[in-house]
Amino acid sequence: MSGVTTTQAIAEAVDRLARAQHTRVPCAAVRDLIGTEDLDAAYAVQQGLVRLRLEGGARIVGRKIGATSEAVQRQLGVDQPDFGYLLDDMDVSTAHPISMHTLVQPRVEAEVAFRLARDIDEDEITLEGVRDAVEVALPALEIVDSRIADWDIGFTDTVADNASSGLFVIGSDGRRLEALEPRDVDMELSINGEVRSSGNGAACLGDPLEALRWLAIQAQRFGDPLRAGHLILSGALGPFVPFSPGDRVTASVSGFAPLSVEFEE
Repeated sequence: MSGVTTTQAIAEAVDRLARAQHTRVPCAAVRDLIGTEDLDAAYAVQQGLVRLRLEGGARIVGRKIGATSEAVQRQLGVDQPDFGYLLDDMDVSTAHPISMHTLVQPRVEAEVAFRLARDIDEDEITLEGVRDAVEVALPALEIVDSRIADWDIGFTDTVADNASSGLFVIGSDGRRLEALEPRDVDMELSINGEVRSSGNGAACLGDPLEALRWLAIQAQRFGDPLRAGHLILSGALGPFVPFSPGDRVTASVSGFAPLSVEFEE
């Protein structure tokens, strides 16, 4: 596909992904509708899906950054990060166990999250500026998911599908940045006591705060800046891994108390 993606094609892509989410039946990729290069179209599809969720009663609580580590980029077959929206109905931090009933093809990854103390909407967005905007850093598990069959995705597919987001879990063990340097943390992700993924803060665009700066610039560009109170999932510190009902998943991120959850069908 070349040229500008049509409004009809964007609407068809929204419908395809929304139906897959509702039925939990994976769908074909949407690059046949929006192409492989039109990022504005891909984010327009994402906006359409988010709008449907908002109309259904959900509210935006933050953003997620996807494909920040080389390991995850290799897993997804992409070469750059993307972003999506976090909605309140994706937050399963207090669910014990966590139901998988809304998920299609889930995987889990561990990362550092940030809660913002102020808006990030200045003309020049610097690393020092985003650091100053962070209230606390928190440990997080993101349950990524794809509505597209067999995770057969290109970059526009994952962007359109709200950056392949599913659910998220945030620990209560927040740390101010005076006491913790995000790029220096180490991470191990275990399932039923077996370490399945590992990494560190430097794997996330060199520094999770640099990932936050990248997101703030993109959010500003798309006319929807990051706001005070928003939660930001800054991106995986190592490869994501599949899991099953009954599994116990634990993220150990240095500087934080371990974050452990269980899943059920």
